Amino acid sequence: MQQPTATTVPGAVVPGVEVLLGDSLQLIRGKRVGLITNHSGRDRRGASTIDLLFHAPGVRLTALFGPEHGLRGVAQAGESVSTTTDSATGVPIYSLYGQTNAPTAEMLRNVDVLLYDIQDVGARVYTFEWTMALSAEAAGKFGKKFIVLDRPNPIRGDRFDGNILDPRFRSFVGEYPVALRYGLTPGELLRYLVGTGQVQADIGVVPMRGWHRSMWWEETGIPWVNPSPNLRSVDATLLYPGTVFFEGTNATEGRGTDKPFQLIGAEWLNDAGAIVREMNALELPGVHFDSTSRTIERGGGFKFEGKTIPMIDIIVTNRNAVRPVDIGVRLLRAIYARHRTEWQWRASIDRLAGTDELRAAVEQGTVDDLLARWSREADRFRDQAKRYFLY
Repeated sequence: MQQPTATTVPGAVVPGVEVLLGDSLQLIRGKRVGLITNHSGRDRRGASTIDLLFHAPGVRLTALFGPEHGLRGVAQAGESVSTTTDSATGVPIYSLYGQTNAPTAEMLRNVDVLLYDIQDVGARVYTFEWTMALSAEAAGKFGKKFIVLDRPNPIRGDRFDGNILDPRFRSFVGEYPVALRYGLTPGELLRYLVGTGQVQADIGVVPMRGWHRSMWWEETGIPWVNPSPNLRSVDATLLYPGTVFFEGTNATEGRGTDKPFQLIGAEWLNDAGAIVREMNALELPGVHFDSTSRTIERGGGFKFEGKTIPMIDIIVTNRNAVRPVDIGVRLLRAIYARHRTEWQWRASIDRLAGTDELRAAVEQGTVDDLLARWSREADRFRDQAKRYFLY
């Protein structure tokens, strides 16, 4: 894998939580503070935002809120998370994944200002940014200020890719019409949604220091923490906006292996080698395909669990050139074309794609036209979002 070229001194990016504590504590001093966070909310030394705020002078931490995967980030995708109490601080923890996806009036009863500090991945199909947007709207409804403690987009802030979500397919893996790879930080995304009138809220953003849009994660100097159990590297996170489509099929996206979202396979994919040759012949920039096999872990509810199956390994060779949505769409078509009998769509595919056009294009062999149209949509979203850039 071609490593990104460092453009700044390692460790130069200061996340929003450190900026808040260093020079903006007046925003929350003397107030009852609610915090939406998880294991990724921490400073560069590894101290959790929960502990930092709990011990901050003049700050009263009164409520904690956890997104999908829970406050500690260990629950599997889709697993309901319960409400409990934080053993270290005694502060109540409310789940925003399960019975409700946004804080209720009762949850916010002892909160004056609601903070958000979670590491995002820059993909529309991730639920964290929608927890943020829905919570900001709930805070606005109940007269509470909402502040984002900003963090980097780990797959760069100057790349936009994929279609804009069709509102007919709105769901918790795509609440608002944004591009699939949307090129914004969490704070910028919320500024865009509020600025365009899609979210009604009184918001603020504590920006990072030292971040530039062209940075890959390693260039920030911030230690990597898996944002969720199955995104375990920057390469997997980069491929995710395209390989996530396989969640909406009966092929596996690699859960239950050592490389989720980098491995695609199925028990019936006996021609993986031929598909690999076909994919490599396309000369898609920045990636190489190889055939392999894996035994899928048992006990996680994974597709093909306990079975050793053929798989396709997507190897990133040049991050700067990768177009993940193209990769995902073309691999869908290559496998579908050879396995129409075995292939099944799951009901989630249109929600993941934010449209029913993907399924139709894969079945009809019109993915070239689809990708050209999606590229134009990504450009349009970039142009709309530029005015809300902070960096």
